[in-house]
Amino acid sequence: NSIQEELSTMTADFIKSNMDNELGKFMFITNAPEYEPEMQEEILALADENYKSRTEVQAIIEKLENAKRVAIGQKFQDFTMKDPAGNDVSLSDYAGKGNVVLIDFWAAWCGPCRQEMPNVVEAYKEFKDKGFEIVGVSLDRDQESWEKGLSDLNMTWPQMSDLKFWDTPVVSLYAFRGIPHTVLLDGEGNIIAKDLRGQALHDKLAELLN
Repeated sequence: NSIQEELSTMTADFIKSNMDNELGKFMFITNAPEYEPEMQEEILALADENYKSRTEVQAIIEKLENAKRVAIGQKFQDFTMKDPAGNDVSLSDYAGKGNVVLIDFWAAWCGPCRQEMPNVVEAYKEFKDKGFEIVGVSLDRDQESWEKGLSDLNMTWPQMSDLKFWDTPVVSLYAFRGIPHTVLLDGEGNIIAKDLRGQALHDKLAELLN
């Protein structure tokens, strides 16, 4: 990890020193996902407007803007998908209605998601009658795999998906790079935490609901 951090810092320093040439500009596009939003913005501040207008760079800028909109302290961003029965369902059907809501971005094909899910199931059993709800958002690609994952993992809370894999717009809307990714909302629909796993999720829910 320390070697990776050192390499990342060296690469960022190189990019910042070379934003006036094509190598630095190319390396920013290929390495931007590795950097925190603050570093991306620092590098972009050194870039000219012509470079910022490139399609690849505009995608980075859009994700940065989305990240600000879903930062801790901000209101949730609404979206609509289909539930397993094919009905339209929106995040706003649950968020901002008084319950603490966990948005759980996952997929049946995702090993780390499956590993964490028993912990989420336990949290739901413990707190669902105390004002806690989960909304599952699947990045699966087909209905059968999605529904089998729901059954195998005993996920009994509301679910939605557009079955678009990583092409689903919610990836950009909520500015995440991997799953599982979770976003915790208070009763007013404000984002109060992200990526709580294991005991940390139980501790936060106990703090909010007990």
